[in-house]
Amino acid sequence: MKFMKLMVITVVIVVMSSPILIKSEVSSSCIPTELMPCLPAMTTGGQPTQDCCDKLIEQKECLCGYINNPLYSTFVSSPVARKVLEVCNIPYPSC
Repeated sequence: MKFMKLMVITVVIVVMSSPILIKSEVSSSCIPTELMPCLPAMTTGGQPTQDCCDKLIEQKECLCGYINNPLYSTFVSSPVARKVLEVCNIPYPSC
């Protein structure tokens, strides 16, 4: 179980760090790697940090782009991610 969590986190870090993927975002302000503080909360269901909530608020307008991107949608639209948005007082967008 711990190995699987480690593998998921590793894959997410690699995917979110890809420069090709970063350039393909809708806006230059939509930088998925800036959401790295949210990775533990969005993958394991832990409590999001204030830094995570601040980054989500900064990129609130980017959420639909992430949801519609198959590489990120799993992490943004999962029940755990929805709970993180709720805790950070960010309504889940209707895209």
